[in-house]
Amino acid sequence: MSEVCQVDTSVNATVSMALTLQQYNAGQQAQMSLLKDALEIQANQVSEIMASAAPKDSLASTGTIGTRINAYA
Repeated sequence: MSEVCQVDTSVNATVSMALTLQQYNAGQQAQMSLLKDALEIQANQVSEIMASAAPKDSLASTGTIGTRINAYA
């Protein structure tokens, strides 16, 4: 009878551990989703900043100055 009780306890412990890991994984997935959203927002903000900082003037197409280096700076 004691062997049956030990097996039953072992099964219960295994099931309990599986449920605990399932809850932990669900929490991890929620955190990863939140992190992914935050990183996407930051990437969009950086893209907007970089686009606004890009030079609006192009290089000169004729002449001897400003055809290879932006002389407006």
